[in-house]
Amino acid sequence: MHKILLIIKREYLTRVRKRTFIIGTILFPVLYLLLIFGTSYLANKNKEDLHVAIIDETGYFSENLVAKINKEDTTNKLTLIKMPKEAFDKEFDSSGFDGYVVIPASANWKKMDSLRLITHQTFGLGATQPMEAKLNKIWDQVKYDSLGIDSAKNEILMTSKLTVKLDNVKNRSADAGAATIIGYVCGFLMYIILLLYGSQVMMGVTEEKTNRIAEVVVSSVKPFQLMLGKIIGIGMVALTQFMIWIAFVFLIYNLGSFSGNNASSMSMAVGNIQKVFTSVHIFLVVGCFIFYLLAGFFFYSSLYAAIGSAINEDMREAQSLSFPITMLVIFSVALMTPAISNPSSPLAVWTSIIPFSSPIVMMARIPFGVPNTVPWWQLGLSMILLVAGFIFTTWFAARIYRTGILMYGKKPSWKEMIKWAFRK
Repeated sequence: MHKILLIIKREYLTRVRKRTFIIGTILFPVLYLLLIFGTSYLANKNKEDLHVAIIDETGYFSENLVAKINKEDTTNKLTLIKMPKEAFDKEFDSSGFDGYVVIPASANWKKMDSLRLITHQTFGLGATQPMEAKLNKIWDQVKYDSLGIDSAKNEILMTSKLTVKLDNVKNRSADAGAATIIGYVCGFLMYIILLLYGSQVMMGVTEEKTNRIAEVVVSSVKPFQLMLGKIIGIGMVALTQFMIWIAFVFLIYNLGSFSGNNASSMSMAVGNIQKVFTSVHIFLVVGCFIFYLLAGFFFYSSLYAAIGSAINEDMREAQSLSFPITMLVIFSVALMTPAISNPSSPLAVWTSIIPFSSPIVMMARIPFGVPNTVPWWQLGLSMILLVAGFIFTTWFAARIYRTGILMYGKKPSWKEMIKWAFRK
């Protein structure tokens, strides 16, 4: 046990002192802030407003109506043009408009479902969809006027809309939107950590093997002790980095509480973060995340360690041998989306119980509520099977590791590696 602790200490201290660890730990909070505030700023900064002319051949549109809609919705701009289409088409290039719409004389206010926005270039949906919504507002007003609906009745029609809000009587604070956000964040964090640190285990073992350091180390410790020490040490590095990130998120949360209610964009963004955190049992989510992070890491990193012990200097061997393991992680991420869409479906339930996908899929389900959406028996069974799974993979990988760590010059296959595992 003392030798394993020494290996764990060496792996942990060596990695947390590296510049890459320090930079990566600092970089995540910076990217986190950029994601919250930068994306909305860039979206507003690069938003494209169109200036579109309307040629109305029916007489439905009036300048007052168009001006009213422009005042209500300042995105994009509509201008009513009093000239025939053929004449305007000749002057279009020099008119300063981005496009124009023709309301044909044959148009019927009772039934018209499409118009053409005539332009000389292609615009993105981010620009054309707001223009479409604005034209629909005008067309709705035309229909109301044609039906003799006054402004009072129109106000009732415009404001009286039904919305369905989920009311979980067993958990009043539940919020499906917040649970979806947390589910995706937890799932993708798990995905990144499993791949990033799992591959670090593989690369660390490969480096020691190619530098012949492993030959010296295994002369004083057993191969299983060396593998277990590396896995636990690197797992603690991953946990340290994650806890620093969690502390940063809680710091932002508390700063938002301290700042009070103000109208700034930062306060609004922090308020949304607070809403997300208060809608779930945050301590349960964090506790489960730590468990699934460590258990999932041990499950996958033991297999990565086995692969690292079997390959030689050619890194193409690592890519080909690790591809099935990597695909299991990627497949789990693919399963996460339908699990979040319907967290109580049989697909979501069973993939959150099976060990190879449970670290990602179960963490995507937990924010929706325990025990209402995720019963305790499902959570308990998932944890038990995952622990049993990483015990098996550790044993399986150790059998491969003891042979592969001292084998050079031969390119192994999965078939041969399995033979190593069951060799007495």
